[in-house]
Amino acid sequence: MTQPDRTALGGSYNDALFERGLATRREVLGREYVDASLAKAAGDPLRMELQQLVTQHCWGDVWNRPGLDRRTRSFLNLAMITALNRPHELRLHVRGAINNGLTKEEINEVFLQAAIYCGVPAALDSQRVMLEVFAEMGI
Repeated sequence: MTQPDRTALGGSYNDALFERGLATRREVLGREYVDASLAKAAGDPLRMELQQLVTQHCWGDVWNRPGLDRRTRSFLNLAMITALNRPHELRLHVRGAINNGLTKEEINEVFLQAAIYCGVPAALDSQRVMLEVFAEMGI
């Protein structure tokens, strides 16, 4: 994929951190999803600015910090996204959790724990999304 033009955007951008984040983002969420997100944003400076921010700071910086491994970060993301009740993002991060080595049972445990601390409706929605993703992935 051709890299998006980020030169006209505001903000502080670091190409090395963006590239590092892009690699991590593709490894966790899948190349197809990430490249489609960037392609969709390529013609829109407002969308591209958010893609730049997320790729550079979230994926390039935070996801690559040495303090936690990717499995642990996936556990945390599943719980936090459940608490925020963001099913679209949860769908991506269930796939990412599988890519990071979590088992189906471990992912389900996150949602059982979240039921107690975040509420049953949030956990039920998360489990529904999880089962849909498992079916899509054939696992």
